[in-house]
Amino acid sequence: MSTTTDTIGAATGTAASAGGDILYRVDAKKVRAEIGKERLIAMFRKMLLVRHFEERADQNYKAKKIAGFLHLYIGQEAVATAFYDHLKPGRDYTVTSYRCHAQALLAGLDPKELMAELFGKVTGNVRGKGGSMHFFSKEKGMLGGHGIVGGQIPVGTGAAFTAKYLGNGGVSLTFLGDGASPQGTFHESLNIAGLWRLPAIYLIENNMYGMGTACSRAVAVKNIAEAKAPGYNLTSFTYDGLDLYASWKVAQEAIALARRNEPVLIEAKTYRYRGHSVSDPALYRSKDELAKYQALDPIERIKADLIAEKWLSADEAERINEETLERIQAAVAFADESPEPPPSELTRHVYAE
Repeated sequence: MSTTTDTIGAATGTAASAGGDILYRVDAKKVRAEIGKERLIAMFRKMLLVRHFEERADQNYKAKKIAGFLHLYIGQEAVATAFYDHLKPGRDYTVTSYRCHAQALLAGLDPKELMAELFGKVTGNVRGKGGSMHFFSKEKGMLGGHGIVGGQIPVGTGAAFTAKYLGNGGVSLTFLGDGASPQGTFHESLNIAGLWRLPAIYLIENNMYGMGTACSRAVAVKNIAEAKAPGYNLTSFTYDGLDLYASWKVAQEAIALARRNEPVLIEAKTYRYRGHSVSDPALYRSKDELAKYQALDPIERIKADLIAEKWLSADEAERINEETLERIQAAVAFADESPEPPPSELTRHVYAE
């Protein structure tokens, strides 16, 4: 029962990203009116929070205050922000890959504990033991970042089974990249979700590259969700992930379907502005390509809309920007001043407590 939805109308100022086709388009004015002023401002603030967190994480990594791996979400903020706007933390589940900072922030975790985790401090989200790739919150239903490509997909499927078993109306949202879609876990999970009619959403954030390999060189189809969903009896959406309005509308429809035990496969065609990780200079793409997608920055587009609608003045938008930056700077200071884990931490949490 795979469907590609085009119920909202013509696109307004969107551009195809990540190759392939944009099959779900929205009327920005209608969706903006449906979202409303306060909710849109709140999402603008959250996107800025994610952007500033990632930029400060990058700075501190280069200052050698953060070690290990660091995968940034800069450029992709519209996708997770829109989906979390519809979720109910504590009832719904989310799980993601190693690129997990945005999901943790949007689930409501404190930026201080997240930055402290990046710094490897005992005040961190998992007491300095997980680092960048393994943020987690049982209370928020955020089932972690996962370092193995595709490793999170069965976890999200299991969470969907839990939600259906409990019968509480919860859903499970699994974030994955285009590079995870050829993995066996992806296909096995979709088959189970379709067979058992699980309240599962699989959200492919196609940012054009799996590490340094272009999606077109690794995936046999142009539109992943549209091609793969029919074989597993899932509903599909393919849309412009740089467009917050499209993200929000797809999230609304997909989550409503999942709450009725109709599993969904989504492809958000988006773009990351930095390399795969901070050690990746991204020499596989041109400066012109990067500039093309930076001109479609989802944060700048929403800021321009808010000002054009007179929902914010330029000064008010800048004040929100400064407030979120100050919050992240406070998180950096907290992380910097926090203590290192004592040697006794080596033997804690080896067994469940």
